[in-house]
Amino acid sequence: MTKEQYLRIMGWIREKKYGISWIKWSGKGITYLTAFVYFAGMIWLVWQRDLRVIPFVVTPAVSFVCVSIFRARYGAKRPYEIYGFEPLLPKDTQAKSFPSRHVFSIFVIATVICFILPVAGVGLLLLGMVLAVLRVVMGVHFPGDVLAGAVIGIVSGCIGMGIWLL
Repeated sequence: MTKEQYLRIMGWIREKKYGISWIKWSGKGITYLTAFVYFAGMIWLVWQRDLRVIPFVVTPAVSFVCVSIFRARYGAKRPYEIYGFEPLLPKDTQAKSFPSRHVFSIFVIATVICFILPVAGVGLLLLGMVLAVLRVVMGVHFPGDVLAGAVIGIVSGCIGMGIWLL
C-alpha cells in the first residue's frame, strides 16, 4: 500500500466517533479470544489424557520462536517507519514487521485447533482474516506482512500436527 492509501483509510477511521476505539478493541478482543480458546483446548486435551496435546503445545511454541528470530534478523521496516505517519495503534517498535507475528500466531493456533475441533479452528481462521485486515488498516503492517504471517502459520500448524499424526 502507498502512504496515501494508509492515510486515506486511517483518516476515515479517525473521523468516525468510535473508529479508533473500535479498531483497537477489536484487535485486542480477537487476540484474547484466541488465547482463551487455545488454553481451553490445551486444558481439555490434558483432562482427556490425549497425547495430541504435545504437538498442540509444541507446534505453536517452536514456530513462534522461529518466526521471532527470523523477524529480528530480517528487520523489515513498518509502514509508519517508511512513510512517517502515526499509526492508529501507538507503537514504537522499529522494524520486525515481516511477517506479522500477531497474524502468524492466530493462524498457527487456528490450524492446530482445526486438527482437534474443526469448527472452532475455522472460526479462528475467519477471525484471523479480520485481525490481518485490522493490522494493516492500523498502519502497523503491510499487506504482505500479514499474508506471510497467515501462510507461515497455516504451514507450520499443518507440518507440526501432521508429523505427529502420521
